[in-house]
Amino acid sequence: MDRLQQTICALATPAGEGGIAVVRVSGPDAYPLVEKVFVPLRENRRLAGARGYTAMLGHYWLRGEEMDETIALCFRAPHSYTGEDVIELSVHGGAAMADGLVEALLLAGAAPAAPGEFTRRALEHGRLSLTQAEAVMEVIAANGRQGAALAKSALDGRLARRIGGIQSALQTLSAHLTAWVDYPEEDVPELSDTALAATLSAQKAELDALIAGYGAGAVLRHGVDCVLLGRPNVGKSTLLNLLAGFDRAIVTPVAGTTRDVVEQAVQLGEIRLNLFDTAGVRGEDEADAIEAEGIRRSWKKLDEAGLVLAVFDAAQPLAEADLAIARRCQGRPALAILNKQDLTDSTAAAQAALQPYFKKVLPLCARDDASLPLLRDAVAALLGAAQLDPHAAQLCSARQLAAATRARDALQEALRARADGFGLDAVGVCLADALQALCDLTGEDATEATIDEVFATFCVGK
Repeated sequence: MDRLQQTICALATPAGEGGIAVVRVSGPDAYPLVEKVFVPLRENRRLAGARGYTAMLGHYWLRGEEMDETIALCFRAPHSYTGEDVIELSVHGGAAMADGLVEALLLAGAAPAAPGEFTRRALEHGRLSLTQAEAVMEVIAANGRQGAALAKSALDGRLARRIGGIQSALQTLSAHLTAWVDYPEEDVPELSDTALAATLSAQKAELDALIAGYGAGAVLRHGVDCVLLGRPNVGKSTLLNLLAGFDRAIVTPVAGTTRDVVEQAVQLGEIRLNLFDTAGVRGEDEADAIEAEGIRRSWKKLDEAGLVLAVFDAAQPLAEADLAIARRCQGRPALAILNKQDLTDSTAAAQAALQPYFKKVLPLCARDDASLPLLRDAVAALLGAAQLDPHAAQLCSARQLAAATRARDALQEALRARADGFGLDAVGVCLADALQALCDLTGEDATEATIDEVFATFCVGK
């Protein structure tokens, strides 16, 4: 049986205690199926006669027993989330009533929904594009308001429209090139190299901007793994506690207190930091076997991190171990934190020594809450989040990034081919490659395997 001909159901709200639980039912038999388990409070009402965008109060029944008070919210095809007949049934929150309602629906003939199946049906019925479908989980998973705004812009279709504009310009150019190359006997206006290069360059610039914004957008939506690195007693654990808002790590004047990686997720402004406080780094001859293993793990975390907060003691002259850490941070997304600035008259010398290795050197006191806004702004600027418009169309998945990169590279190859003296037919081949990559991005030519990959991360009920 075709899966789209089945009526599916699933809990659409998180499992566990709550005010209400919502079970969604979608499919061609949604209304007659729900009528088997739902009895309206008013005797003269029937669910089958309910119009879209209306609600009805009643109770659901399980194995002949009246269960919980239930509100049925009705949607009629094609004006529903999935494009099918949909009913959302609300009961009191908690496992007993929600599970009982799902059981009743399954006994009535519904099939359990697979992860992401409601959204996949919306895609199949043309209610959403593939980029909008991907944005659904991005909205759910977003950690901050700006990340949610980025995901919502894709869900609203802004990314699809932006890509559509690029496609339209390239399709017009491709049609002109095809006519010029294939029908020389026709009176097709000649396309100047200047106009050709201008169109290719303009659309390449659009793709460059989308690609450049992907990293910062991903940080806003999902956060970033951040490692705290530094010598013993420079204040890494104090900084962790400041960011966490409570005493997450033990802080003592004894060197080597932190011997393993301490993990803590914190929200710094709009960015979620998955913090890893590492063992203090010093020479192997100074550390015992346990501390040495902690130091090895510190270097490993440095290699894996998307953000490095390298902490230095501003009240002490920089040691060779400090400079060794700085050299390891060069070329990475790393911020130098000159801690304990309250204990010194000047940090100028330390700042000058560290400047060549870091994008920014930030003096602060990790014991002072006033340091948080400084750190927040510095991290946002370093990761590009401060410059990103959260309401603009942005790429929101690695799949989209790969497709956009293929399209950009094909346009670059077209420009290079023309500059090297190749004919317009060679340019046309590159242009066709770019258009195919954009079709892959929007899902116009998406394979079943690609769609399966997109929905692999979805939760049941969405």
